[in-house]
Amino acid sequence: MSCCTPGRSPGSHETPVAPLPTRPGSTDGMVALPGGEFRMGTDDAEGFLADGEGPVRTVELSPFLIDRYAVSNDDFAAFVADTGYVTEAERLGWSYVFVRFLDRELRRISPRPDVTPWWAAVTGADWRRPEGPGSDLSGRGDHPVVHVSWHDAGAYAAWAGKRLPTEAEWEYAARGGHDQRRYPWGDELNPGGRHLANIWQGRFPVTDTAEDGYAGTAPVDAFPPNDFGLHNMAGNVWEWCADRWGTDHPPRARDPIGPSTGTDRVTRGGSYLCHVSYCNRYRVAARSHNTPDSSGGNTGFRCARDPG
Repeated sequence: MSCCTPGRSPGSHETPVAPLPTRPGSTDGMVALPGGEFRMGTDDAEGFLADGEGPVRTVELSPFLIDRYAVSNDDFAAFVADTGYVTEAERLGWSYVFVRFLDRELRRISPRPDVTPWWAAVTGADWRRPEGPGSDLSGRGDHPVVHVSWHDAGAYAAWAGKRLPTEAEWEYAARGGHDQRRYPWGDELNPGGRHLANIWQGRFPVTDTAEDGYAGTAPVDAFPPNDFGLHNMAGNVWEWCADRWGTDHPPRARDPIGPSTGTDRVTRGGSYLCHVSYCNRYRVAARSHNTPDSSGGNTGFRCARDPG
């Protein structure tokens, strides 16, 4: 089973819109990281071998900057107001929503994938209406934007004078300067009984007790930062990375950018739907992927940029 958003079916893809106007890049809200060598991946027994989490390999990175927070609804609204950008979910007319968030009628009429029936393809669901018609962003301006595709994330990043982080940059940032920790904060999921990430508690997909305080997305600064000062590098929403998906890794690499071919793009970090019983992909080394035109209610992004 998977909490990851299903991909769009072949043939649903639309060509991304033409390049948009950009604005001067700003480093406000970003953290400068020194790069250098780190051990990427894991050989943890809790890992998913088929996902290519291992083997552990040495990666060397150049210095870079990364957003302290995931891009919020307010951030994305400013981008749309400035450019008139229309997301792929809006152009295609639908996006995936977790069924527990839908009213009875939307549950009835919205098709569901056979393998993951807790997702529904909801007509009219998009970043402004996360649960489809009748929903809005009231009280969620500081929550991460969702229902954005990889193409949408890249368009925002270009407008902001930034880019999407590579998968190696994302993992280096999530580790917070520590070697081979399971989570951004250490090896224990709830140290001292504290919840340090927005993930599922209860029995998926039936009951979420929301013991961490959130049944859906949380504000982008809801939990303490890691030792690099970055918030929510585990849970809350999956985050798009620049790389194409692949599961073969060289034992050593410098500034890797992923495979040169392939369709799917990498997502990292897990989401509020992840649970230890089946999808503990809120671990630092965990990974997933989706087609670049796919979108859903638990996938967002943060940006990176080069120094200077």
